[in-house]
Amino acid sequence: MFQKSSRQISRVSRLAGAASAAILLIGLSACQTSGPSDIADITGSLGDKADQTQASADPRRDLETYRERVHANPKDVDAALQYAKALRATGQRAQAAAMLEQAVLAQPNNKALLAGYGRALADNGNFQQAFDVLGRAHTPEDPDWRILSAQGAVLDQLDRHDEARQYYDSALKIRPDDPSVLSNLGLSYLLSKDLPKAEETLRHARDLAPADMRVRTNLAVVVSLEGRQSEAEIIMKANLPPEEGAANVAALKRLLSRREASRSDTDKIPVAGGRRND
Repeated sequence: MFQKSSRQISRVSRLAGAASAAILLIGLSACQTSGPSDIADITGSLGDKADQTQASADPRRDLETYRERVHANPKDVDAALQYAKALRATGQRAQAAAMLEQAVLAQPNNKALLAGYGRALADNGNFQQAFDVLGRAHTPEDPDWRILSAQGAVLDQLDRHDEARQYYDSALKIRPDDPSVLSNLGLSYLLSKDLPKAEETLRHARDLAPADMRVRTNLAVVVSLEGRQSEAEIIMKANLPPEEGAANVAALKRLLSRREASRSDTDKIPVAGGRRND
């Protein structure tokens, strides 16, 4: 009995640890829906205000468009943010961070650029620097709930879970019951291996945003880790056409299989961009 319990605890610890390498840090964008191709990783949202719109169907075209705009006018904030978004969408996270660093040097007090730069740093795995930059993107007198949630998500990547939850609490005081903040909070409990609390929080987020595939996937992962695979599959298929539901279940199984194969020494690798909306 003891050996079985130890194996179960070890499995949950390994999967929860590996999950930290897969979370797309959430915080600066509102909830959006996504299809089954978007759930390759345990998901969330961390973005600047320019990321609140749906992703382009052709990020490579956006790459050319916004590169030209930035070169024509380096102080065009919207172009810089959209260019960074296109770079991330094409897997060029380091380039996105470098480009926004230059934009911030030129306009050091522009809060939209600071928020975008902080996001790019987090996407690139530079979590402490991301936290510091995000702190400059708003003030205690004028707090931004999205950035507070993003700061919490970065702290979770630094294994500072108690501190992270203080930021989520602050975000929820400004934006009560926001599903994206609650999803981050649920993932925080997952990373600290408190699966019952993670499930409770993510169920609440799912009830508030039943169409948000990110939240649904996060809940299904937690339920799976608790040993209720059939229930997790039901969560993934709920209210969807049969083909789409089956695709979601298959994606969940692939996700869990990859997490099972991961090891805790990968906890701090750069975040993988599985969700194309960001």
